Amino acid sequence: MLTMQRIGRYRLVRRIGAGSFATVWLGRDEDLDVDVAVKILADNWATNEDVRSRFISEARLMRRIRDERIVRVYDVGTLPDGRPYFVMDYCDTGSLSDLRRSPTDPVRALRLCAEACRALEALHRHRIVHRDVTPGNLLLDTNPDGSVRVLLADLGVAKEMVGQQTMTMTAGTPAFMAPEQATGGALGPWSDIYAMGCVTHAVLTGHPPFVVKTVNDVMARGAHEVPEPLAAALGAPPLLDELLRAALALDPAHRPRSAAVMAGALDQVADAMGARAGAKAPSPPPPTPPVPSAPPVQPVLPTPSSPVSPEASLPPTTPAWQFWTLVVLIAMLVFIGVMFLTLIAI
Repeated sequence: MLTMQRIGRYRLVRRIGAGSFATVWLGRDEDLDVDVAVKILADNWATNEDVRSRFISEARLMRRIRDERIVRVYDVGTLPDGRPYFVMDYCDTGSLSDLRRSPTDPVRALRLCAEACRALEALHRHRIVHRDVTPGNLLLDTNPDGSVRVLLADLGVAKEMVGQQTMTMTAGTPAFMAPEQATGGALGPWSDIYAMGCVTHAVLTGHPPFVVKTVNDVMARGAHEVPEPLAAALGAPPLLDELLRAALALDPAHRPRSAAVMAGALDQVADAMGARAGAKAPSPPPPTPPVPSAPPVQPVLPTPSSPVSPEASLPPTTPAWQFWTLVVLIAMLVFIGVMFLTLIAI
C-alpha cells in the first residue's frame, strides 16, 4: 500500500480509482497549480515484465495521441521501489459509470454517449482499437463554460490495428466485450462499437444488455438473444431500439460502420426526444392585454369669463299679460256655452 504523500513535485491527495493492474490518485502539481491524475502500477505486478511493458506502452500511446477527447499523459517516472507511474489529465466530474448508479435524464445520457462515440472515433483514426470500453473508462470533465465533455481513458489493453489481425490475448471486461474478443476473431473498430452499445444500454438502464460475468458467458450468447426494447419505456423513437440491436449484433458486418455514424444516430434519437418533450410541454397562455379604464367624467365647470347668476338656475316664468288673456278667453267660452244651453231649453 502506498504510504508516501508525494511523488516528485506531485502531492498525492486521495485515491480515486483502482483496477487489477494499477491505482489512480488525485494529485496536485504545486508548481503549475493544477490537479492531475497519477496512475501507479500495482504492487503485485511490479515484477511482471509483460505487465510493466504494457503499462509503459499505455503511457507512451496516450502521450502520442494528441486529441482533446483522449486523456493525455504529461509525465512518467519510477517510484523508489521500482514501480512505474505516469501523470495525466484529471477529469473532475466522474465518469459514465456514475450515471449508471443514479437516474439521469435520458436525453442527457444519449448526448454523453454520442460524445463517447466521437472519442472512440478519434482513437480509431489513429488506427487503435481500445478493447476495454466501459462506463468507467469514459471520463467526464467540466469545461470553463459549464458544459461537460467526455474523454476516453485507460488504454492499457489498447492495440494498434494492422489489417484485421487477431489479438494474442483475450482482454477486456466480459459484460462489455464483443463476441469476437472472446472467440479470438478479428478485432477492429467494430469491436469497440459493440462495447459502446453495451455502454449506452447500461447508462440508460443501469445494467448491461446481457447477463455476462465471464468470457464463457460471452461465447455462450445465442443468435436469438437480443437486447430488451427501451424506446417505449423511455419515450424514445423506435430508432433507439434499432440502433442498439445493430450495435450489439453478433455479426460485426451488421453493426454501425463507424463510431461517428453511431454518434450521429444517438444525437438523432436525443433530438427527437427533446422535440417531443417540447411539444408536450404546455405553452404559457398569452398575456392578457390590459383593459383600458374609462376616463373619469369631469364636471363641466363654468369659465371665469361667464359668471352664472342665481336666477339662471330657476325655471323660466310665464309673463302676467299672457296669464290674464287666457283667463278672459275661458270666461267668454263659458258664457257662450251657458247662453246656448238656455236657448235650447226655451
